[in-house]
Amino acid sequence: MNREVYVVGLVADTHGLVRPGLAAALAGVHRILHAGDVGGAAVLAALEQLAPVDAVFGNVDDAHDPSLARERVVTLGGVTIHVSHGHELGRPTAELALARYRADVVVFGHTHKAVVVRAADGRLAINPGAAGPRRFDLTPSVARLTITAAEGAAPPETAVEIIPLA
Repeated sequence: MNREVYVVGLVADTHGLVRPGLAAALAGVHRILHAGDVGGAAVLAALEQLAPVDAVFGNVDDAHDPSLARERVVTLGGVTIHVSHGHELGRPTAELALARYRADVVVFGHTHKAVVVRAADGRLAINPGAAGPRRFDLTPSVARLTITAAEGAAPPETAVEIIPLA
């Protein structure tokens, strides 16, 4: 049976900083999804050196920047991924994000705290944590989402790894 594997880098809250460990943490990803508070075009340019990037704006970004959308929906290997910053939810939690958005995987940022929650229906909510300046005594981090799509009727498998950044 043929299996296709897609690896997606999940980044949020860079706030203009590209940490030295970011490239190693995201090495080999097929795509990067940035969940907002990018902090400028230089961050996106650095990420584009690693893989194609889809980014949304956060509460500190320019909402009129044409490279940033309010939300993005991407489908890879049969898995639909919704990306937004999370500030539109007030105080975002995995549960609020899953209730608001119908995708298989919901990615958000804003809180700077890495979170992975798999709902009873198998859907995932992921906050990769903040990849930028250290705040709130939290370790900066990103995430890798691996999607394994099997041939036939088998549903795709998803796995997430939170990667701390030194």
